[in-house]
Amino acid sequence: MAINRREFISTAASALALSGCSTAASLAKNPEPKFIWSYLAHFGVNSWKDVPLETQDPSMPEKWLTRCCANHVRFDEPSWKRLSSALAKAGCNQIIVDLAEIVEYPSHPELAVKGSWSVEKLRKEIARLRGMGFEVIPKLNFSACHDTWLKDYHRMVSTKKYYQVCEDLIKDVAEMFDYPRYFHLGYDEETANHQSRHLFAVCRQGDLWWHDFLWFAKVTEKTGCRPWIWSDYIWNHKDEFLNRMPKSVLQSNWYYGASFEPAKMGARGKYVEAYDWLDKAGFEQVPTGSNWSCDTNFSGTIKYCDANCSKDLIKGYMMAPWTRTFAIHEEKSMQAIDQLATAVKARA
Repeated sequence: MAINRREFISTAASALALSGCSTAASLAKNPEPKFIWSYLAHFGVNSWKDVPLETQDPSMPEKWLTRCCANHVRFDEPSWKRLSSALAKAGCNQIIVDLAEIVEYPSHPELAVKGSWSVEKLRKEIARLRGMGFEVIPKLNFSACHDTWLKDYHRMVSTKKYYQVCEDLIKDVAEMFDYPRYFHLGYDEETANHQSRHLFAVCRQGDLWWHDFLWFAKVTEKTGCRPWIWSDYIWNHKDEFLNRMPKSVLQSNWYYGASFEPAKMGARGKYVEAYDWLDKAGFEQVPTGSNWSCDTNFSGTIKYCDANCSKDLIKGYMMAPWTRTFAIHEEKSMQAIDQLATAVKARA
């Protein structure tokens, strides 16, 4: 007889408790807030450009260098401790951990870089965050624009080997995080323009894009986790997105500008209108704002979506500052956290 995700986790926790395994405690302590105040944290960062950092002139702009891929982990643990403490005080109740190269995946240790964490170390960090009151959600970005962390496999998109590796990784991560209710699959910005400065560029289109995405969603659902993605594919494929995207997939449209008047925004209006499109079609959403471009976007996102979208379909809001977890980015990250705190307080 089939059992649902909650029954599976409960059964697993009981079995682990009887065996004396500490994993039972982490299973039991992952909160599931009714209304989400989420923060996107980048533990791994080999997700933007396939240009090796080691080949670049260190005098190049910092913004470029941090986007290059590296053969070692770039994660400032003391900075993250300060940020996570600030997030707890701000009222954030969910952290999305973008993994990439941060951990050594049991099924594919060849994806590790120098300094990649053991599964045990990652699980200890997950337990620490849960102990602070955060729901901890994994993210692996399978967009062909953001998958440099897959190393050689990122040049094997849509092949038999690629599917096997990606399925293995989803299973690994679901287990590491004790089969959480959500699993973020990324899937944003898979366009030629977004890869114009990559060494290798590939874009799935039409039926292949849908074949692969639906495959990822199915594999994720088999672990008991609900797929969660960035929704920007809808911007240029509205009708097919609304017709073919399963309602079971949690949506995060994103827009980081200051204006929320689509009629006055020209071609950029669709970035905001997408919130309305998803709402009218009945999709559950976690709209995403940022302080990446301006300091009014996060509050503007909440104001717009609260006014224009169904209360029942807005599951929460996400702050995505797109800062790396480096000391040099800490001030910008703290500013994002302050904006999140203001929003939580205002809504309460």
